[in-house]
Amino acid sequence: MTAGTAQHPELTILVPVYNEQDSIAPFVAALAPVLDSITRDWEILFVNDGSRDATIAEIRAAHGRDPRIVAIDFSRNFGKESALSAGLDHARGRAVIPMDVDLQDPPEVIPEMVARWREGAEVVLARRENRDSDTRLKRVTANMFYAMLARLGDTPIPRNVGDFRLIDARVVEALRSYGERERFMKGIFAHVGFKTATVNYVRPRRAHGQTKFRPVQLYNLALDGIVSFSTFPLKIWTYLGFAGAFLAFAYTAFIVGRTLVSGVDVPGYASLMVVMLTFNSIILIGMGVQGEYIARIFAEVKARPLYLVRERIGDAGTGTETERRD
Repeated sequence: MTAGTAQHPELTILVPVYNEQDSIAPFVAALAPVLDSITRDWEILFVNDGSRDATIAEIRAAHGRDPRIVAIDFSRNFGKESALSAGLDHARGRAVIPMDVDLQDPPEVIPEMVARWREGAEVVLARRENRDSDTRLKRVTANMFYAMLARLGDTPIPRNVGDFRLIDARVVEALRSYGERERFMKGIFAHVGFKTATVNYVRPRRAHGQTKFRPVQLYNLALDGIVSFSTFPLKIWTYLGFAGAFLAFAYTAFIVGRTLVSGVDVPGYASLMVVMLTFNSIILIGMGVQGEYIARIFAEVKARPLYLVRERIGDAGTGTETERRD
């Protein structure tokens, strides 16, 4: 049996891609020697998330050069969180390492991660030492997001840790049991637990292509993280309601007392409008927060497949073309 054809290779490198035709060959060229220095028993599993360029052709060419490079091809774009989930469903390795194709997750960190795993860790986090490779705006918003999630979230999520990590096959099996459709994978990774170690690294700037995330997508991802792992945005309206009722009662008592002492004043139009607009705005915000949770309940109740697989290239796992979760 040749290297890379084993039923369960030692390592699976899980790589979601979307319109990354220029990144596939440089990524494989940089990663393969690092993996060969660790073990010959590995696979690179690309998840093509409905790319509209020649990404899938580049993956086929890479598979032709090395059969240890395999892929699953989505029927359309389902998003990175779904692509990560599909990769975990199809990964065969005794350890799985999700990483980005742009080489901002340095392959040189992988040997240290594998060493920690071989020492007994079931999850090895790759934590960024700094965010110097990010723009100032992204650094500020990322720090705000992690600070907010730490205060509001029910599950502690490590700061400056992305999807780049090593996950033991036992942990992968546990992750497959999570059935939600609206996914925030960083939160799910944190929620699953298991024995965890951490390695630090410096994240370089993107080597090829450009990021596919836009500000609106990043905002929605942050919103998914908060809504998926915290009920505080719902609970706070109970406290605001009691506070508003208390203030209204206190103000009513003040008006009654002043009227008994000083007589009846002509009511002020301006103050009435301020009170009405303030409380109506609070009500609308509360309805919006409830709407975010209800929309996610609606998505879960429909129970649509998380992803659809159009094609497999090579021996890309044993998942189904639709979705494993019923």
